[in-house]
Amino acid sequence: MGLLDEKVVLVNGGSQGVGAAIARAAVREGAVVAVTGRRTGPGEALVAELAAAGGKALFVRADLSDAEQAKASVAEVVDTYGRVDCLVNSAGLTSRGTLLDTTPELFDQHIAINLKAPFFAMQAAVQDMVARKAPGTIVNIITSSAHGGQPFLAPYVSAKAGLIGLTRNAAHAHRWDRVRINGLNIGWTATEGEDATQKAFHGAGDDWRESAAATLPMGKLGQPDEIADFVVFLLSERSGVVTGSVVDWDQNVLGGLD
Repeated sequence: MGLLDEKVVLVNGGSQGVGAAIARAAVREGAVVAVTGRRTGPGEALVAELAAAGGKALFVRADLSDAEQAKASVAEVVDTYGRVDCLVNSAGLTSRGTLLDTTPELFDQHIAINLKAPFFAMQAAVQDMVARKAPGTIVNIITSSAHGGQPFLAPYVSAKAGLIGLTRNAAHAHRWDRVRINGLNIGWTATEGEDATQKAFHGAGDDWRESAAATLPMGKLGQPDEIADFVVFLLSERSGVVTGSVVDWDQNVLGGLD
């Protein structure tokens, strides 16, 4: 028996990185999985990979910065599979900006992807769960930087800190509907998106992962497959009654000082 046997799991931003790892882990644990993304190529490639492994998966092309498309992605999964049991919001924008140089356009982009999209995807998913009088689970992928973060992440931190508040608010609002909603504040993680960010904004070379790992307590960056296993646990009944929790999943201890 898998942890998510016969559950329908929607992973927003699931065509690469942490989202793709979550999709793979969910299929491994018996779920039917749908993933969203803006690019058809990576999304369809992941679905083909999951199908080859014996899984049942669907790619939904969506630009989640558009709230209507975020809601429509949930509706398409409901139309295809009859319901959504679990939702993961893993899409994220990490383009850089400080308090002094962030434009209104950049700020709006961060709000659209990192806060507005999860809000309206959750709205649509919870509406389906409540209408069916069925329990459900949601996990929001947030960031340890939401506690303060680096100066060059000002709009990102602003949006993700809002997602922490939304996670707790929605969990409280729907606890009697047996919809459990939790968040994961992940730290520095080895993903394709992070590779592109390091090279585009910080002039990193191809060996940046090794250099970064040498500066970290555990000698490695966060690994998407390890994060995925924890997310699957939170989605599953094995995580019990926990709701409204935002877990710091990182190797740096908040408040610790040397």
